[in-house]
Amino acid sequence: MKGADPDRHSDMAVDHTRAPVLEALVDYRREGRLSFTPPGHKQARGADPAVREALGDAVFLGDVLASGGLDDRLMRGRVLDRAEELMADAVHADHTFFTTCGSSLSVKAAMLAVAGPHEKLLIGRDAHKSVASGLVLSGIEPVWVDPRWDAERHLAHPPSAEDFERAFAAHPDAKGALITSPTPYGACADLRAVAEVCHRRGLPLIVDEAWGAHLPFHPDLPSWAMDAGADICVTSIHKMGSGLEQGSVFHLRGDLVPAALLKMRADLLGTTSPSALIFAGLDGWRRQMALRGEELMGGALELAGRVRGAIEEIDGLHVEDRDDFCGPGLADDFDPLPVVIDVTGLGITGYRAADWLREHHRIDAHLTDHRRIGAQLTHGDDRGTAAELLSALKDLSGAAAELDPGPRVDVPDPAGLRMEQARLPRDAFFGATEDVPVGAAAGRIAAEIITPYPPGIPAVLPGERLTGPVLRYLTTGLAAGMNLPDPSDAELKTVRVTADAG
Repeated sequence: MKGADPDRHSDMAVDHTRAPVLEALVDYRREGRLSFTPPGHKQARGADPAVREALGDAVFLGDVLASGGLDDRLMRGRVLDRAEELMADAVHADHTFFTTCGSSLSVKAAMLAVAGPHEKLLIGRDAHKSVASGLVLSGIEPVWVDPRWDAERHLAHPPSAEDFERAFAAHPDAKGALITSPTPYGACADLRAVAEVCHRRGLPLIVDEAWGAHLPFHPDLPSWAMDAGADICVTSIHKMGSGLEQGSVFHLRGDLVPAALLKMRADLLGTTSPSALIFAGLDGWRRQMALRGEELMGGALELAGRVRGAIEEIDGLHVEDRDDFCGPGLADDFDPLPVVIDVTGLGITGYRAADWLREHHRIDAHLTDHRRIGAQLTHGDDRGTAAELLSALKDLSGAAAELDPGPRVDVPDPAGLRMEQARLPRDAFFGATEDVPVGAAAGRIAAEIITPYPPGIPAVLPGERLTGPVLRYLTTGLAAGMNLPDPSDAELKTVRVTADAG
């Protein structure tokens, strides 16, 4: 593991061969415990036979209460505490918290621990929908820091340290900053420089590192938040790691955010019935990476290098690489495992390409936008999965000339994507609203979130004053195959706006 600090946690007996949650589940079954508590399926006995056949009994056998099941009623075995301590040691954090509600919860808890209602927080405008939801729930006033826009490729990269420096100068009363790095496309910020900007003012930095679970475990990957000096780091283990869906952790380092306060904020949002299955996935991932992470990530990087080179040889396809992402005014670093493929040379959209791959080759792409698809590689891939991907992409290249290119997406220039934050997101979302025809919505204040997904970065936030270019982007995108899961009108014939014209 890169950057290891032998003095950290030197007072702890750290044994990364242990997996406290997994061991507790094995003990529970070995001891033959009889539960008169939830869950009501009672170790699969009460589950529907068809469900048992589809899922397997192992799912139900691992589905036990955390308190009064995995551990005793007062958690005296410290099963979860010990698992979190091992995770913290593995990534050089002072404290780690597990959550079974995904990084969408984790990032909200982090925000609430740094700022409160009507207090300012600097936030990169390329933030995930979960950040926007956190603003609605908290009443925090966002100070948006514009990403570094690549106008040629229609792509946003994380803001620079200089961007945050200027934002703090204009808003010295801000309580801290939040940045997303890596982005779902693999673009990374200079987190050390951003952290230094915050710490010079005695303020904390939150890093939404949902796509960076793998970063601590190989020297050829970009630096991760805890080693770069961030105060809170949010990580989705289910994205680039091998945890189960919804498995997330958030790490804390330093004394700018009290651990008890962060835990309290998380408790406010989290479930009182966490999934032991998800805890087990987090615990097992940590052990796997602590013991074999560099080997596994090295294999993934080697495979990605071969795949990227092979895709580049396919007619009409271009793999966006470090030379595309990094440079003056662009990203500071680059993760090669999210293999982002530009399909414009085929004369089709990313939406059309993704649909064709699913229909004809049973392959699901991750990212899809008006000109790209993403083929995410992890340590779970091998030569066999890579060969299937390459075969499918070659077939796509051969079939593209016969495909309907699909409607054109009207993508604005960078300036056209930014809209005025005319009202607090919470006030706009919870205030009086009305639905207006999309053609009459320009100039009105949005009262809902509208998010192309994936990757889940909102194009419209509550409180923003809608503009014609953004509305055309969304309506033409929807016609071309863009997925918009959150507007009140799924067909976007109407938009929810504040009742007063503002």
